[in-house]
Amino acid sequence: MPNSLPLRLVLASQSPARRKLLQAAGIEPDVLVSGVDESQVVSDRAEDLCLELARLKALAVLDRLRATPDERTLVLGCDSVLAFDGEILGKPADAADATDRWRRMRGRSGVLHTGHCLVDVTHEARAEAVASTVVHFADISDEEIAAYVATGEPLAVAGAFTIDGLGGAFLTGIEGDPGTVVGLSLPMLRRLLGELELDITDLWTKVAPGGQEIAHLG
Repeated sequence: MPNSLPLRLVLASQSPARRKLLQAAGIEPDVLVSGVDESQVVSDRAEDLCLELARLKALAVLDRLRATPDERTLVLGCDSVLAFDGEILGKPADAADATDRWRRMRGRSGVLHTGHCLVDVTHEARAEAVASTVVHFADISDEEIAAYVATGEPLAVAGAFTIDGLGGAFLTGIEGDPGTVVGLSLPMLRRLLGELELDITDLWTKVAPGGQEIAHLG
């Protein structure tokens, strides 16, 4: 499937962190929120759960798109969950839930799994996989937990923490790609693009650090 058309990437996510990660990598996606009800999917394996949710998000957006003959459209769906102490943790239900999680997680480790589903609308092809990163949590105090939960940040993210926000101070380290913890692994995206016979450089559309415009290679 040689690429001779301009490329359009549609991100099926309302996550500003995912969009910012792509933009920092020179990729300017369109954003179309999937509206998928995440509670409809149940699994006892974190990897299966996040991948199924990523797939549902991508396909939900796909249903609202129409391919055009003058561009090649890709849809990317992502979803993250934390596997911790035999549980699968998505976004906390409320502040009390987030507080309870942090009291259990502090000083321990979990695995953050992010499912990726990349759909080539134009050629009716799909590539998908899960990226996983071990996260080590600091042994933080009750006061720090209360202050963090009060910011509202942990209520909006899988596992009740971030690596690129306020929560980054409460991690002692990771083993794997930090983008996975943000919610989108760029190395994984590159691999999935390769399966669709594309290069990640085909998606570069941003201005280079020196101010020079990067030509759209699609």
